[in-house]
Amino acid sequence: MASGILLILDDIATLFDDVATLSKVATKKTVGVLGDDLAVGAQRASGFHASRELPVLWAITKGSFLNKLLILPVAFLLSAFLPQLIVPILLLGGIYLSYEGAEKIYEFLFHRATQAPAAQTAVDKNELLALEKRKIRSAITTDFILSIEIIIIALSAVADASLPAQIGAVTFIALLATVGVYGLVALMVRMDDAGLHLLEKSANERGIKRGLMQKTGRGLIAALPKIIRILAVVGTLAMLLVGGGIFVHNLTGLHHFLEGLPVLLGELLVGLIIGVLTLAVLKIIQKTRA
Repeated sequence: MASGILLILDDIATLFDDVATLSKVATKKTVGVLGDDLAVGAQRASGFHASRELPVLWAITKGSFLNKLLILPVAFLLSAFLPQLIVPILLLGGIYLSYEGAEKIYEFLFHRATQAPAAQTAVDKNELLALEKRKIRSAITTDFILSIEIIIIALSAVADASLPAQIGAVTFIALLATVGVYGLVALMVRMDDAGLHLLEKSANERGIKRGLMQKTGRGLIAALPKIIRILAVVGTLAMLLVGGGIFVHNLTGLHHFLEGLPVLLGELLVGLIIGVLTLAVLKIIQKTRA
């Protein structure tokens, strides 16, 4: 009896060890997409009144958890029984991400004067909540596509392992993609509050410590708008890179055609072309329906 329990515990310990090792491998494979997810997440969670940033971010985080909960079992089942469907699903996601990136560029170039953060355009509480819901839905949809990419890449990195080890490692990456990414985003969007807190607290200090706290507080407050603007650009590029990268990595002919170009440039060009074509088609459809 005792020996049987020890064997079970040994098997469990071995499984945890395998999961830890495989998680490191999968993290290295997905770190690029995780970085893109961070940039896109920060972009999507910005543009709200300070009092609404954390509630909006929490709503997006809950949506991200639900996305992972839906995607993980489907990914394991597809990998086991219908692996031929994975690439078409990824390509559809690539089209969506490329379109999102192209639309951001289009809005910046042709509708820049009319753009304003949701908190500034809303005239009452109901309108603000409606704008928030639309942006939250858009953020969760984008997170869904990026989550598929992250989970599929992680799954491919541990494909040779046992099923329990695969489930453990890929689930860890999925949780990291939500907790880690949106945790960092939460820290970013509250930088100005941290800076204000330091300025208020510095009133009770003297000498060098007071000056250092004031300088740090002002620096945090001044840095946030710049970081948000940078992440808006990075987030747009990330959507084009991930969208184009899905096509480049999964279509052999396209991959060989772009071999002479730097990898990132090839992925960006493909994402931009697909995004512009998709945007043009949707604009034409909208005009014909009008």
